[in-house]
Amino acid sequence: MENIKHIEVVAAVIRRGDCVFATQRGYGDFKDWWEFPGGKIEPGEAPQEALKREIREELSAEITVGKLLKTVEWDYPAFHLTLHCYLCSLASEGMSLNEHEAARWLDAGSIYSVKWLPADNDILPLVF
Repeated sequence: MENIKHIEVVAAVIRRGDCVFATQRGYGDFKDWWEFPGGKIEPGEAPQEALKREIREELSAEITVGKLLKTVEWDYPAFHLTLHCYLCSLASEGMSLNEHEAARWLDAGSIYSVKWLPADNDILPLVF
């Protein structure tokens, strides 16, 4: 049995009022699918620090990282993913889409209106 690649990432479930922030991937195998923004944890980096860095890079925004909502283990065809999802809030007003092709604020009634990445889909019941 071959060793499958393991990737460990963090994601921000950014809440504002009754909505959460979702981003649409603009590249890769899952282009056009939706996800909570975030990215890979660098060696020696704490998950919360990785999340703040990733949100700065992807959205030019500052966040406050709250509690861990859930850690999802997911097997994609090419790799195994460990996804740590944190409840977050914006610490700054503006955001820019530096890597994603679209973004939306979704409420409980519209959360399932977009095509979520499989691992992120596991988080949806916990965000409201």
